[in-house]
Amino acid sequence: MDMTGHAVTCPDHPDRIADLWFAHNELTIMLGAAGRIAVTDDLPAARPWMYRVAPALHQAVGVTSPVPNTEMLMQSGVDLAFVANDSPAAASLRHVGLPVVQAGFTDLASLLRAVDLTADILGDASAHDVARRYRAVLTATVERVRQAVAPVSLSARPRVLHVKSLVPLTVDGEHTIIDEWITRAGGRNAATGLTGNMRPVSMEQIAAWDPDVVILGADSGDATAAPEGWAALRAVRAGRVHQNPAGVFPWDRYGSELPLQLLWTARTLYPDRFRDVDMVSETIKFYHDFFAYDLKPDDAARILAAQRPAEGGR
Repeated sequence: MDMTGHAVTCPDHPDRIADLWFAHNELTIMLGAAGRIAVTDDLPAARPWMYRVAPALHQAVGVTSPVPNTEMLMQSGVDLAFVANDSPAAASLRHVGLPVVQAGFTDLASLLRAVDLTADILGDASAHDVARRYRAVLTATVERVRQAVAPVSLSARPRVLHVKSLVPLTVDGEHTIIDEWITRAGGRNAATGLTGNMRPVSMEQIAAWDPDVVILGADSGDATAAPEGWAALRAVRAGRVHQNPAGVFPWDRYGSELPLQLLWTARTLYPDRFRDVDMVSETIKFYHDFFAYDLKPDDAARILAAQRPAEGGR
């Protein structure tokens, strides 16, 4: 049963997977099946750390259309497709007889369900082991952060605005995974009255919210292109504008690096309460434990600064 309630008959051990939701590729890689991705919608130019960590992805066919060519998928020998819950491709792929698993997630709880579902479908004991360890780490991180920020009253918690794009100006509202990690890290989403991801807003609306902290999405664009009135914001004047890290997938979006995102956000909002948190070390450990990849400290620093891998690296 996939994440939308569809019953799907899958191969016991799918060998050639079409991973057609940007965020899900990271789950497949984390669960040890990067070499089984035959078709992907994550391309090297957009996800350089993904290809650095999982070089087997270079053998996959890259697609850019939200509804890929079904003949190409069949010719590629694809025996299973993962798509988002709202994917327009699901119906056409099912029509040609391809097993389609909708494995989208919208919050921490459904992320864990998607990880477990993917491990079930991959059919490997090792995938189940990673899924169990991941659940334990995410649960422990949530509790670690909760205990540290619990003494802070709701009224004292900073109002945080997450900006997905500066041009055009879009932000993330309530009932999103972004809203959840802001709240769990001890903040309040400044985009009150707004629901959903990547919602267009005016600079006048942002000025009315006047957030205490602004977090710029990893691909939000050059801050020098910010609209007129940006410099007058409370967060800008106080020097509390922060660039969100981006690694295998942007930490702030819908990916498995969420434990790192929670820690980074909590430390950013409350440096005194998280003095013991070294984000370089935390990043190195996570990549070792869940991507089987040994980052160098300089690599981790680049990820934390939302920078691409250094030229000539591994």
